[in-house]
Amino acid sequence: MPDPNFRDPRQRDEDYLDYIRGCPCCLCGDDTTVEAAHLRVGSISASVPKAAVGMQEKSSDKWALPLCGRHHREQHSMNEMEFWLSYAVDPFALAMHYQRRPR
Repeated sequence: MPDPNFRDPRQRDEDYLDYIRGCPCCLCGDDTTVEAAHLRVGSISASVPKAAVGMQEKSSDKWALPLCGRHHREQHSMNEMEFWLSYAVDPFALAMHYQRRPR
């Protein structure tokens, strides 16, 4: 299990965010209002070293997923893991899938 005190400074990557915004929503397929939704929760898997972020912080851009505006607002309106579980999605595995995009 990752160290809960582990701090991972945010890494920005505008090219990657442009790529994410160019993808359809990972939940409904809408491709008209896509936003880069950053995962705030930390991974509980030792194979996915993603630390949680605090209030008013964003994760590194590599932990962003494409969500339409409706789903992005829904993500922020509730407990984040409950949001992903309600759609039966492992957001960490999905983020790692997007990170393997062709360059």
